Amino acid sequence: MRLRPFAVLSVFAVSALALAGCASGDEPTESPSPSGGDASSQCLVDAQPGDASNSIDVTGSAPDLTATVPANLEPADIERTITTTGDGEDLAAGDLVSGSYSIYDGATGDLLESSADTSPDDSGLVPMLLDPQQYSVFVAALECAPLGSTAALAIPGSAFGEGRSTVAIVAEGVEKLPTRANGAEQAPVDGMPTVELAEDGAPTVTLPGGDAPTEVQLANLQVGDGATVETGDMAFVNYTGVKWSDGTVFDSSWDRGQPTAFPTNGVVAGFQQALEGQTVGSQVLVVIPPAAGYGASEGNELQNETLVFVVDILGVQRAPEGTVG
Repeated sequence: MRLRPFAVLSVFAVSALALAGCASGDEPTESPSPSGGDASSQCLVDAQPGDASNSIDVTGSAPDLTATVPANLEPADIERTITTTGDGEDLAAGDLVSGSYSIYDGATGDLLESSADTSPDDSGLVPMLLDPQQYSVFVAALECAPLGSTAALAIPGSAFGEGRSTVAIVAEGVEKLPTRANGAEQAPVDGMPTVELAEDGAPTVTLPGGDAPTEVQLANLQVGDGATVETGDMAFVNYTGVKWSDGTVFDSSWDRGQPTAFPTNGVVAGFQQALEGQTVGSQVLVVIPPAAGYGASEGNELQNETLVFVVDILGVQRAPEGTVG
């Protein structure tokens, strides 16, 4: 199994694991398997307990989840020990939950990052997306275990690349988060595209016709009462993007079946405007001309397109201190 190296040793930078089928386990220290099905067909990572993960002493619960990690931790492979078994539904890849985590240096046992430092509010909790591509560490830690479980994860340095240090992570999922906006509905804005929602919340966009606008246009379709998205934050969203030129959908997290996450300073300028200053639970309609989209991306298929996005803001996590630039 292999992870991309941490640019900053942070969950923000964790990327894809080489995934394997998951074996079921019935003992309390083993990784629970989903009820009513074949674990190997539903789990993505076969992270079983071992001496390293068993040696991590986990105390407390989210948001006050801490651990004592012995120095010179040397797992041979990725190991997971469920230290407390929750009573919720089994989690699966694609789930979005609130919870907490801490990252430790396996060589020294020192704390490197705690989600408590990146929580956007006084709950001390952060969104945790079980995404094999963006947040594979949460897949390894929490999938196929009941919601409310606490996991101790030991990851050998070789998973990040040659010469990397072992990392230990403790994590707990607290509750599932909505996958659609749930804010107060707002009156439509004249001249803007119209949006109809399917039963599951997926949007269909109808364009108003006429010339595309030359400036970014924003409208709130719903206004949530959650934390405010700030510059550099990681925003957890569901979205659909449509071309103004022909009304076709060119990208949609709804079509992929799960939310996604972006740092606000890692997207095109118009999308950044649609995120920053908004509150969790909001749904934003934004029209982005090429100058605020992909106009400077020579050869990009969207270079000359005006784009329309409907963005449901589901959660936010502050950037670790010193990483916003």
